[in-house]
Amino acid sequence: MHKKLFIPGPIEVREDVLEKMSAPMIGHRSKDASKLQKDISDKLRKVFYTENEILLSTSSGSGLMEGAVRCCTKKKAAVFSIGSFGDRWHEMAVSNGVEADLFKSEPGNITTPQMVEEALSTGEYDLVTITHNETSTGVMNPIEEISKVMKKYPDIIFCVDTVSSAGGTKIEVDRLDIDICITSSQKALGLPPGLAICTISDRAVEKARTVKNRGLYFDLVQLYDTVKKKDYQYPSTPNLSLMFALDYQLDRILDEGLDNRFARHQEMASYTREWAKKNFELFPEEEHASVTLTTVKNTRGISVKDLNTELGKRGYAISNGYGSLKEKTFRIAHMADLTMGDVKDLLSSIDDILSIS
Repeated sequence: MHKKLFIPGPIEVREDVLEKMSAPMIGHRSKDASKLQKDISDKLRKVFYTENEILLSTSSGSGLMEGAVRCCTKKKAAVFSIGSFGDRWHEMAVSNGVEADLFKSEPGNITTPQMVEEALSTGEYDLVTITHNETSTGVMNPIEEISKVMKKYPDIIFCVDTVSSAGGTKIEVDRLDIDICITSSQKALGLPPGLAICTISDRAVEKARTVKNRGLYFDLVQLYDTVKKKDYQYPSTPNLSLMFALDYQLDRILDEGLDNRFARHQEMASYTREWAKKNFELFPEEEHASVTLTTVKNTRGISVKDLNTELGKRGYAISNGYGSLKEKTFRIAHMADLTMGDVKDLLSSIDDILSIS
């Protein structure tokens, strides 16, 4: 029996989207491939509210995250972490020989604008990484306020991980002056895993040209130049099957209307939070709770593993807490093409299993 996924990725994917992946192959150096990839980029610019170039990579979002910190840091990176995935960005820097300092917040807390201001005022850094939405804790960083600090430092490259938020909440790349905004296919965009996506500013490209040893597969300069010089071709063979699905899904997203899509995600989030507060507790402060998933504090001391086993018998799957938060929290994703009806059915099943009235 298929389990409907309420996990933070891979997320539930519609049948019609999956079917698009079975389309016949085309040559990846053909005009058809160029048109496909250009159409995708034009649609993604609308989703990200940007005029910047779009780069695609056959990888997880981590690929372009690693590429960003390696390609655009010449002096030192300031990596701000609100959980496991912010920590990972620091690990990527260190493993590539990039000088980087890690600024950690306690689990459940945000990166404050004051933290960013204090670090950047030292003059030590030429790149900043921010996790917009941390799936391990269910926290969404105040990107609007952080961007106001970043605008005081126009020479510092501003990189944002929106892997689990893009497509589920409004991210205005150009207005926020984000240089590299990264996401991947298997979250709020509603696709299977395997594609990473980023916007990239001219400022970031020109900075990267001055950096040596950018690597090869995730060299953002090579990706950018190949897209520009070869009419939306890529240096390596791209995942055309996922691109067929992405092109189709972007049409669906734009047909739904971006504001309507964001409002649907907010409605699902609000409903899930109210349920969590009534029956358990929210793990983060509600002011900074994620729009695409809810992390619930396990105040009842239930076995999350056993709950998920019972949910599986009913055709659902949620996520346990991540890392050290396992069994202390559990996570319910409400993103991509899930609906309020789906969320209500899931929570009703949990109520029934736990005999919550």
